[in-house]
Amino acid sequence: MRMTVKDVMTTEVASVRGDTPFKDIAETLISGGISAVPVVDDDRHVIGMVSEADLLRKEEFREQFYREGYQPPLRARLRHPKGRQKAAGDTAAELMSSPAISVSPEASAVSAARLMDSRDVKRLAVVDPDNRLVGIVSRRDLVKLFLRADEDIAAEVRDDILERALWVDTSHVTVEVHQGVVTLGGWMDRRSEAGIAARMTQRVNGVVDVIDNLTWKQDDSKWEGS
Repeated sequence: MRMTVKDVMTTEVASVRGDTPFKDIAETLISGGISAVPVVDDDRHVIGMVSEADLLRKEEFREQFYREGYQPPLRARLRHPKGRQKAAGDTAAELMSSPAISVSPEASAVSAARLMDSRDVKRLAVVDPDNRLVGIVSRRDLVKLFLRADEDIAAEVRDDILERALWVDTSHVTVEVHQGVVTLGGWMDRRSEAGIAARMTQRVNGVVDVIDNLTWKQDDSKWEGS
């Protein structure tokens, strides 16, 4: 089963407006036990994201650091080239990162994970086609996919992949799952079919790894490209 963002996202999402004051943002983060919050307009369109890191720039770049020509550490200036500008901000609109990195609730959980990795963020705003906030998905939400029971994973491999997705004889294939690691054993008619079975199993939600012990009667790899 293809897991989507909608399946794992948090729908009860705290948010702030662009004119929300600094201290109120901090209180929202602390009371909610969260590290970032979406910034929305009056119609709940997402206009940005403000995080703990944005608030902490007040400390990192506070005015006393600049007395008598002092500058913050080079690593801080390189990491946040606009840090001093944001440190002067007093509202969400002045502190937020914009535009917010967002994702559709219908997107696959895998694509959301890849987007987080490529943009180096820990969470994504989930928006509808009109860019209105409907939820938020975090790295923690995606990690939950790997908590899926071994029995559920094995059942999906057997029922959805071996019996339905592959239009070939899979009656001699065995499936064992331990701690999310799937071991495929037995044999299939063709080497190419065994390879497809292993690749499709790797894509099942909750699979940590696949040990491919499948054998085959006919090596058809030499036919590829002929």
